[in-house]
Amino acid sequence: MEPSFKPCDISFPLPKHPHLHFHAHLTRLGQCTMVHLTTTDIGDSETSLPPLGSFVYAMPDMRNDRDVISTALSTSGSSIDYATRLAKILARKMKQPVYVGCSMNLAGTTAEEEMEGLTVAVDQIMKMWSRGS
Repeated sequence: MEPSFKPCDISFPLPKHPHLHFHAHLTRLGQCTMVHLTTTDIGDSETSLPPLGSFVYAMPDMRNDRDVISTALSTSGSSIDYATRLAKILARKMKQPVYVGCSMNLAGTTAEEEMEGLTVAVDQIMKMWSRGS
């Protein structure tokens, strides 16, 4: 696929929490992809910028489709697990290395709601990525 250094942005509400929105920034860099994620709460009156969060690199194992190798390049306790999980899923699905930056704040959601959000995020990112955007 051709690299596109022009990033694509998507935004969508978290299932069961329409006030909480995911924002994803996707950039194709030829043989790898970069994804940055954050959340905003439309009911929040503060307009402060979210913290940088975690940054994770993941790459698929070329000998075994189910294995993914990942390493945290920068960590933030609240987002490292989500960033790592998302990076591994995307690397497996895209079959190429992925960088994932994540500063999502999912406070007030249950584990099930967080997993639903992860599923929606993966689906939306893969749709955009598959279109070649």
